[in-house]
Amino acid sequence: MSVQPNAGHARVAIIGTGFSGLGAALALQRAGIDFVLFERRGDLGGTWLDNSYPGCTCDVPSHLYSFSFALNPDWTHTYSSQADIWAYLKELARRYEILPHIRFNHELLGAAWDEDARRWRIETSQGAWTADVLITACGALSEPAIPSLPGLENFTGTMFHSAQWNHGHQLSGERVAVIGTGASAIQFVPKIQPIVKRLHLFQRTPAWILSHPNRRITDFERAVYRHIPLLQRAVRAGVYWSRELLIGTALTRHVRLTRLIARAAGKHLARQVQDENLRRKLTPSYLPGCKRILISNDFYPAISESNAELVTEQIREVRAHSIVTEDGREREIDAIIFGTGFRVTSNPFALRVQGRDGKTLATAWSESGGQAYRGTTVPGFPNLFLMTGPNTGIGHTSLLVMIEAQLGYIVACLRHMQKRRLASFELQREPYEAFNREIRRKMQHTVWLRGGCASWYLDSHGRNTTLWPDFTWKYRRLMRRFDAENYEFSPVAA
Repeated sequence: MSVQPNAGHARVAIIGTGFSGLGAALALQRAGIDFVLFERRGDLGGTWLDNSYPGCTCDVPSHLYSFSFALNPDWTHTYSSQADIWAYLKELARRYEILPHIRFNHELLGAAWDEDARRWRIETSQGAWTADVLITACGALSEPAIPSLPGLENFTGTMFHSAQWNHGHQLSGERVAVIGTGASAIQFVPKIQPIVKRLHLFQRTPAWILSHPNRRITDFERAVYRHIPLLQRAVRAGVYWSRELLIGTALTRHVRLTRLIARAAGKHLARQVQDENLRRKLTPSYLPGCKRILISNDFYPAISESNAELVTEQIREVRAHSIVTEDGREREIDAIIFGTGFRVTSNPFALRVQGRDGKTLATAWSESGGQAYRGTTVPGFPNLFLMTGPNTGIGHTSLLVMIEAQLGYIVACLRHMQKRRLASFELQREPYEAFNREIRRKMQHTVWLRGGCASWYLDSHGRNTTLWPDFTWKYRRLMRRFDAENYEFSPVAA
């Protein structure tokens, strides 16, 4: 990493301003700890800034999608749109005066631990900084994945990823290829299908799709939540525990219960798709939850329209104005939209963070796969916290549950260091390995390894290094106490 003149120093540097980054800032602010946030874009929001595609909506109930210490009584729908969630994040930053702490257009180029100085040396696109503690809040869904398709570089039409939507390009009257049928595609496909001349949806694997229970929250309900916050907390608790005990049990404990989800999804498909051949193509052959379970009321009707085609043959080649599939058929195409997800298990930030002896996180994880202790700390990387790190993702509830648990743990660690005048902490190897052995043991009983599919949850070796294989209340309980006995500390120099 090249050396630049030092632009500033902070007790804690946070990378990213999505829910994790802003949450970390709010937690540190309440604890009276100095911090700075680095954001590579010109605005805050992370995933909810990037994903502005038509129809973008959260698939987690709104009442679970705000911080417990900053409930939002003004959600307009039971499942919130990208615009509403982004507005919530921006309002948080304004209300709690986080904006002055953010350095926009500061992309992380590299961060290296300086053993002699006991601090992190951080290189950004706008200059170098130092920090005693580094928190990476880059987000698992931050780096779009573009598939490697033969001839893709020869395509002369318009191409973009759903997370980099080209709002300046008009799709009206065009022949559009959508590659991928995941959570993003099933939301934007119904929005563009009515305006395009021809829609070709290239599907590798069908998804289990349930009917969407979204509804508008009435003015009366919002007024009640504003005046009686305790009632909103009760609703939030009800939503949390229903998902935790019903869906969480099916995904992590009793996989056979997912057949109930399959039955409901099958009825939804049968109601909305009359064509038997199309229905067959849209029916998954794996257990629900093995891949992400989706919710939609308008995807099936959209793909059933006369100007839409579901393509299940593999793509052989992309040409200047067309796509050729393995059956030899060539389709003329004006625009390609990738709904192909993100680089979750190979996020580039791991290449940019160097711990002890110059080893990067990517190197540390190259053999064992992405691992962390409680998804938060890693041996060989002193004074580093990972927000939403390995095995903290969830398949049935809000990620904010995990984020808040991590924040409590991080603040407890920093307070421990402050009270005892400690300069650095580093996780010991034994608890790290024991924790990850237990994660792998529990994972064997989950639908993600027993459901009969490949998914973005798995790394290149077939290991699920993404999701938490248990109830989230257990993770919350685990993170309530900072276990200093599992760390080594060094004192502040006299």
